[in-house]
Amino acid sequence: MKVDLGCGSQKHPGFYGIDRHSWEGVDLVWDIDNGIPLPDQSVDWVMACRILPYVRDLQAVLAEIYRISIHKSIVCILAPYAHSFKHMANPLLRHRFDEHTPRHVTNHFYQPPHGSKSPDISHYANPDKLPYDFRLIRMEFFYNDTYRSSLYQADELDELRQAQVNVVDEIMYHWVVVKNEITIPELDQLSRQSHAEPLCVQDLRLTEPVDEMRDAEPFELDDPDLDPSSLMPNESKHRDKKDSHGHKKRKK
Repeated sequence: MKVDLGCGSQKHPGFYGIDRHSWEGVDLVWDIDNGIPLPDQSVDWVMACRILPYVRDLQAVLAEIYRISIHKSIVCILAPYAHSFKHMANPLLRHRFDEHTPRHVTNHFYQPPHGSKSPDISHYANPDKLPYDFRLIRMEFFYNDTYRSSLYQADELDELRQAQVNVVDEIMYHWVVVKNEITIPELDQLSRQSHAEPLCVQDLRLTEPVDEMRDAEPFELDDPDLDPSSLMPNESKHRDKKDSHGHKKRKK
């Protein structure tokens, strides 16, 4: 069973949609703050697109997602990036998500061998055993419009993201639910597989800004005998005249 939590009016195709509002296509009208009314270990895929920041108790909702999921289920989360003024100013967003978050949802963190890294938080590691175990298999950043250009290299974007706010707009994770023993090769394989993602993601990925001059009509001279260089500004007219010794000449 595949579940789309907080699906709204854009339920993911082939998923069972749960939302607290009765949008068209919603299969179950329910507020997940009251738990998720599905049996234990009945779900193999969970989509949570732009919903988790709004829940009252994030730990409780994560525990419910873990409860209903089978071993090696995939959980995909899209959320506002923590270090963005427009998200910081939104009083409805109760929880923050960034590249450190994946280390706080497991006692046995796994770093995928490729893609974005989750920095070490050894001084603030989880002191107690968590009631769930979600391992990161993929993480992706979606940048604000200013930085959505192929002019920026990946390492430049990483430096900008770490040095200042308002660089990243949203972040997406793919986690795997771990309930039994799992090996590093298994995690490596999962991290390299293709997984479903929210429908809106394609519009969020890196795009090249429109080059207005690229599609402009070529400039043609009306007078074929006109020298094009005559249209260029004559810098000599704007320079101060100097004598043979390099001194400016005084106007008479």
